[in-house]
Amino acid sequence: MDKLIIRGQKRLKGEVTVSGAKNAALGVLPAALLLSDVCTIENVPNILDITILKGIMETLGVRFENIDNNTLRIDTRNINSYVATTPDMNKLRGSYYLMGALLGRFKRALVTFPGGCNLGVRPIDQHIKGFESLGAKVEIERGCIKLTANKLVGAPIYLDVVSVGATVNIMLAAVRAEGLTTIENAAKEPHIVDIANFLNAMGADIKGAGTDVIRIRGVKSLKGGIVHSLIPDQIEAGTYMIAAAATKGDVLVKNVIPKHMESLTAKLMEMNVKVEEFDDSIRIFVKDRLSKVNIKTLPYPGFPTDLQPPAAVLLLRTDGISTITESIFENRFQYIEELKRMGANIRVEGRMAVIEGGSKLTGAPIKATDLRAGAACVLAGLIADGETEISNVHYIDRGYENMVEKLQKLGADIKRISDGQE
Repeated sequence: MDKLIIRGQKRLKGEVTVSGAKNAALGVLPAALLLSDVCTIENVPNILDITILKGIMETLGVRFENIDNNTLRIDTRNINSYVATTPDMNKLRGSYYLMGALLGRFKRALVTFPGGCNLGVRPIDQHIKGFESLGAKVEIERGCIKLTANKLVGAPIYLDVVSVGATVNIMLAAVRAEGLTTIENAAKEPHIVDIANFLNAMGADIKGAGTDVIRIRGVKSLKGGIVHSLIPDQIEAGTYMIAAAATKGDVLVKNVIPKHMESLTAKLMEMNVKVEEFDDSIRIFVKDRLSKVNIKTLPYPGFPTDLQPPAAVLLLRTDGISTITESIFENRFQYIEELKRMGANIRVEGRMAVIEGGSKLTGAPIKATDLRAGAACVLAGLIADGETEISNVHYIDRGYENMVEKLQKLGADIKRISDGQE
C-alpha cells in the first residue's frame, strides 16, 4: 500500500487549480443512463471514485471514451442490464444514484446496498419513500434493493430530512415519470443544480434546483449530442483554502465559484485570514495571528460537513479554544485520534470537538480513516514539525485529483512512496 511522506512547516505559496466536482460527477454519470444516445462531459475529476463508477456502469453496457484526461464521451445506446450488483458497488456511496437512473430508464432496477466512507448511520429510507411515491415497489433481498414499477407517475414528495442523495435519486427517477413531481425540503447543494442543468440540457423539465422546492415535469425521452462541463469541486477548493491559511501561506485558488465558498470564506475572515475574491478564483493569505471561532456543520448553504476535518487542523493554529459541532454525521471525529498522536489538544464531547489552539504538532505515523479525514491528516503533516507518514492513501485518491503534485507546486515537501520504497 502507498504512503505519503510529509516534512512540514513550509508555507504554501503560488497557484492551484481546482478539479471538477466529485459529487457532481457521481450524479451526472448515472444521469446519462436516462439517455439512449451519446453525450460528452468535461471537467471530470480523474479520481478513484469515478474510475470505480465507470467500471460499474460498463457492466451495464455503457461505453466510455476518454477524449482527454478530464473529458469523457458516454455512449448509453446499448445498455442491456438494469442489474448493478458487482462487488465494486460496496466501495462507493454514490453508486446508489444508479437506482433512480435505472428505475427511470427501465422501470426496474436491482442494485447492491451502497458503500462509501464509514461516517455512521447513512440510511436510504428517504430514497425508498420517494421511489414508492412515484409508484415503484421496493423490496430488500440478499443485500440488494429491488425496484419494480409498471409505470412511474409524478407525485408530491416531502423529505423528512434534508438529503442530498434522496433529492438527486428522486429527481433522476422523476425525469422519466408521467406528470409533475414536487420534492419539498429538497437539498440545495451546488452539485444538485449541476445535475439538473445537465438533465435540462438533454430536454428534461426541472425547475427550482438550488431551492428547497424542486418541480420535475416528466418527459418521454431525452436528446443526446450535448456537451456539459462540471462545476468546480467546492470541497477540494475549500481544502486548499484551509491549507493556505493553516501554513500561513499565500495561495491563489483557481477554477472556483466564490458564491459556493461563502460559508468557508466567512469563517476564514472571522479568524483573521485575508480573503480576496475574483470572478473565478480566491486568494488566501495570512498576515496576523489567527482568532478562535466556533463552527457548526449544516446542509448547504451552511458550513460543509466535508470541510469539518480540515477545519479542525486550522483551528489548532488559532489563539484560544474553538469548537466544531457536527450536525450531519454522528461518526465524523474518528480522525481526531490521529491528530492526537501528533500532539493535538482536542477532546470530543458527543457531537462537539473542543479544540485548543496553539498545540504544537510533531510528525508521526498516522492513517486516513476516510476521505476527508485523509485531507485533515495531510494538512496536519503540512504544519507539523518533522516527518509525518500517512497510510490508507486510497481514501485520499477517492476524492482528490493529483493532490501530491498540486501541493508540491505550492512548495510543500510531500511525496508518495510504495511499500519497500524510501
